[in-house]
Formats: sequence, structure tokens, C-alpha cells
Amino acid sequence: MSLATPIPVQRLRVLAQVSRAGYYRWRHAGSQLGTAADADIDLRDEIQKIALEWPCYGGRRVTAELHRRGWEANHKRVLRIMREDNLLCLRRRKFVVTTDSNHSRPVYPNLAGEMVLTGINQLWVADITYIRLEMEFVYLAVVIDAFSRRVIGWELDRSVEDDLTLAALRMALEVRRPSPGLVHHSDRGSPYASGDYTDLLKAHGCQISMSHKASPWENAGCESWMKTLKSEEVYRQEYRNLAEARGSIERFIEKVYNQKRLHSALHYCPPAEFERALLARAAAAGGRS
Repeated sequence: MSLATPIPVQRLRVLAQVSRAGYYRWRHAGSQLGTAADADIDLRDEIQKIALEWPCYGGRRVTAELHRRGWEANHKRVLRIMREDNLLCLRRRKFVVTTDSNHSRPVYPNLAGEMVLTGINQLWVADITYIRLEMEFVYLAVVIDAFSRRVIGWELDRSVEDDLTLAALRMALEVRRPSPGLVHHSDRGSPYASGDYTDLLKAHGCQISMSHKASPWENAGCESWMKTLKSEEVYRQEYRNLAEARGSIERFIEKVYNQKRLHSALHYCPPAEFERALLARAAAAGGRS
């Protein structure tokens, strides 16, 4: 037999010691290789675009965003591509105590722990964190709707005194105008136990709830949000002054976090979109009744 003469498949099979089915599976896989590679290239490009826009997204959030953009890919495939392209982020984690519980102001029991939430304006959670500028520290107070995870009130200032938390609460009350019975939960720090703060809550028919002393996990919703803020905004910036920090943080809260950032607890929807869907379902149910 000359070298130019093709070797029959049966003979090749015997020489290679493979079954007929195995041989044809190998041929089919080879023919599909180019198509799979092309598909991976397009998917990889889209993943890189998402990672550029959302550098702190992990594999599952990137997968959810891909699905929202019309792509079909499971999280294992996405995670593999992100790992290959070095797109998996390492988050900085740091806990700083900003709560002064050593005061003589009245404190209140924890009402939030036993609540089962079914809608917005049932439970608000509040907290304070610090932010480092070029030459000083400033403080951020936030109020968050625990059901939708939306930031509904916030204030940034140089002082951690009562006016900081009061400004954030006034914003939330003005934006939401909640019905009486809302539970407001915070730590038992001095700003949240102040007479002005608790009187404002009572004037709007709100129930007051506070974590136990040295129990930050009892306000986990706010603690989680603070970590998101630090890792996705604060640690990525170098604010020169209060005005610059205020503008950048306002953009993150109002334009990015509330409107665009996917939240795993909301079935990978942004908080504002989640609330709009709630209102739409409520309106549809009301129309049918």
C-alpha cells in the first residue's frame, strides 16, 4: 500500500483501538470546535464589557446581567471565562466601629428580628459609616428600605452629631411619606437615641427598634450595604474634599446602586426596578378585584 493511498476508517479504528462510535464522536467534536470557539469569543467580549462597567461583580451577577442582555450562558461557563481573563475581583473587607452606645439616652427593643416582610415601607434600617478624604474624615448616614434594599435617605457631613442622621431621616420621610406603623431599626448609638430623632419618628407614627449592644449583625442589611459602597465606590476613588465626595456618592446611590446595580436578594434586579414591578403587580391585582 502506497503512502498516498487513504487508510480505511475500519483499519484506523483497529490501529487506534477505538470504537466506531468513539471515532465519530471525536470527528463531530472537532467539527464543532471552531463554532464553540467563535461563540466563546463573543461571550467573552460581552463579559469583559460588563466587568469594565461593574468591576466588583462576581460570576453570578455577571451571569444575571448577561441574561438581561439576551445571552444564554450558565454561571459555571461565565466563571471559567472570568477566571481565565483575570476578571474576578478581590474585595477589601474592613469593619470600623462608628457607634457610641455609652450614653444615657433611652434605648428601644429589637422589633425587626421577628418581622416577615411583604412590601416596602414596613421596615427601614439606618446606619452610619466613615469615609476618608484626602485630608480629613467625613461621615455618611443612610436609611434603607429593608424589603427593596433601596437607599431612600442619606446625608454626608464632617460631623457625626445628631444633625447628620436627622437629615437622612427627613429625606426618607419626604420621599416615602410612610403610613403609621412603619418600623425604623438602627443600632443604639447616640444619634439614633437622641430626643430629636426619636420624636421625629414618633411624630410620623413610626415604631422604634434598636439592635442589642455590640450586635452589628442585627443590622445586617445596612452593614452589607456599607460594604458594597466601600468596595464599589469609596475604595475606587480619591476624594479631595467634601463637595467632591458628595457628588460622587450621590451619583453612586441615585444613579448606580438604586437604578442599575443588580441585587442577588431581589432576583438580580436593581432596587428601583424591583419596586416598579411591585407597584405594577399591586395595580394589576387591584384592577382584577
